Amino acid sequence: QVQLVESGGGSVQTGGSLRLSCAASGDIRNINCVAWFRQAPGKEREGVASMNADGSNTRYGDSVKGRFTISQDGAKNLLYLQMNSLRPEDTAMYYCAARYRIWAGSCFSTTGQYYGIWGQGTQVTVSS
Repeated sequence: QVQLVESGGGSVQTGGSLRLSCAASGDIRNINCVAWFRQAPGKEREGVASMNADGSNTRYGDSVKGRFTISQDGAKNLLYLQMNSLRPEDTAMYYCAARYRIWAGSCFSTTGQYYGIWGQGTQVTVSS
């Protein structure tokens, strides 16, 4: 069974940076999509970034383009989200997710649809 565990969240000031990590374990050979999502209290879950499991075809939500970068270390089964120029509106619980299928040629999902493997989340708080 595939398991995902996030880490690296914390509290930063506006303009600061954080790097989130997602450690994968189990048999991940058939995973084809990986992604990061976030959800703030009272708001819907939001797609942040995604890519094919081989690191190709990176995509980002409009609100984080140019500030966040999704990447991986395949040898260590780690997924990363580098978050720069953080803003208060980035405050949310951040989740990594994985799925087996690529749908419509893309791993990006606006709300997490089609993703069935999830980590427990890590909190990011950005103060002004």
